[in-house]
Amino acid sequence: MDKATESRRLSDVVRKARIAAAEREDVVVEMRDADRARLELLADELEPVFKEVPAEDDQFDFFLSSGEQPRLWIDAIAHVQMGPDRRTYRFVRDTRYGRVVIAESADLMSVADSITHYVAERMVQRQRFLASDTVYSTGAPGSQADKSGGDQNETSPARQQGVNTISKTGALQALSWFALGLVVAALLIMAVFWEQLAPVLGAD
Repeated sequence: MDKATESRRLSDVVRKARIAAAEREDVVVEMRDADRARLELLADELEPVFKEVPAEDDQFDFFLSSGEQPRLWIDAIAHVQMGPDRRTYRFVRDTRYGRVVIAESADLMSVADSITHYVAERMVQRQRFLASDTVYSTGAPGSQADKSGGDQNETSPARQQGVNTISKTGALQALSWFALGLVVAALLIMAVFWEQLAPVLGAD
């Protein structure tokens, strides 16, 4: 057994001794120390997990805060705190609908596994978000930005020319229908008044 392993195990034993001492002595300060000691054990168990998180992924905090109720922060919205019995690990997350308990157990390893799964899910979500953001920013073929060729609020010369062409075509069609209507009206008038117009036109 190397010295590093002996040191690590000794520190675990010291923490457990502090927890046992706090449980024997019903003192608030000692109980807070016991909570912190338990959370330190959990932090040590999770340290290899957070070492594998890429350096560019800055969404995790992973630090142990002090105060009346020590907390092991995983990220800005999730942390672990000890339950009222001082033995139960409570892994919670703050949401827009309130605080949600993700995992709650007196078994350190079980809570560590839940936190590991949470970290993995957050990493996958970040990777998918970055991938989709890259697609939208570069302008995928067939996207609205690609079709418009730039800012949608600006009118390109080609588009303006197309609008002018459509307007001219519509005006010519309207004029053609108007002229056709005049011809048809004239023919109807001639048909109705043919007997009166025939002598004038010299028709038989």
